[in-house]
Amino acid sequence: MPEASPIASGRLRWLWLALAHASLGLALLGVFLPGLPTTEFVLLSAWAASRSSPRLSRWLENHRLLGPTLRDWRNGGVIARRRKWMASLSMALAFAVLTTTLRHWPSLLCIGLGMLCGVIWIWSRPERRP
Repeated sequence: MPEASPIASGRLRWLWLALAHASLGLALLGVFLPGLPTTEFVLLSAWAASRSSPRLSRWLENHRLLGPTLRDWRNGGVIARRRKWMASLSMALAFAVLTTTLRHWPSLLCIGLGMLCGVIWIWSRPERRP
């Protein structure tokens, strides 16, 4: 297990805590809004919580749904195959929606290339702990 992050003090702690809560809120929105990433915001929340709130950090680590993903990530950058498929299909759905609503092809091209890079990176991650 990686070494625990030092807890910040004073105002910096409150900034990390605000970031942890804001990113957790965005992750929750990402469950319902296609195109808004969920996993990335959960990871950001866990990282910020580890610097500001041991209680929130423990809650995230022990959460029934979020905990396994966080533990896998912390122990080797693992992304389970099921999550890879979910992320890939979510991006494909979001891009399909964009192609029907956005007519500016340079924007579509940039968004599509960004999503493609994301999919390639996700699939390059290991699926099991080393």
